[in-house]
Amino acid sequence: MEMDDNQSVKNFLEGNDAAFEELVKKYLKPIYNFLYRLTNDRPAAEDISQDAFLKAWKNLRRFDQKRNFKTWLFTIAKNTAFDHFKRKKEIPFAVFADEEGESAFGEIPDENILPDEVLERSDMAEELDTILQKIPSQYGAILLLYYKEDFSLHEIAEILGEPYNTIKSRHRRALMTLKKAILGA
Repeated sequence: MEMDDNQSVKNFLEGNDAAFEELVKKYLKPIYNFLYRLTNDRPAAEDISQDAFLKAWKNLRRFDQKRNFKTWLFTIAKNTAFDHFKRKKEIPFAVFADEEGESAFGEIPDENILPDEVLERSDMAEELDTILQKIPSQYGAILLLYYKEDFSLHEIAEILGEPYNTIKSRHRRALMTLKKAILGA
């Protein structure tokens, strides 16, 4: 039975180190995928993921358990990525396009589907990723957080540090842009 995130945090704070390990296992792939989408750089996404979890571990005692742990963790990851960009003197969200068309989308296989469905989904994921690379990065990040990571628009606004109405508008524009890119593809 999967433990509630806040219960895991509470258990960790009470001395159960395995509780934090469970949180890492649960969120490592989603955090890495999010950071890869921001950086478009696998080694950087790996390093930033590690730094983000280290920061979360160090600051877990300050986590307000009335808040959503997942949102808090993704906010730490985003801030850690921005710190990385500042150190490298790069502008975040500046370049998403991968020259080779590679992406974190479709990297995590769904173990509950048949092999022929895997191929079909893989082709569709590659096609969708190619299309996503053509739309502005700020839209792609919102679509990833909303549809792949199941964050609400309010949570995305909190993660990205933007007003809710801005995120709501960008989400709508992202969908329209994605639709145009799909129809034009």
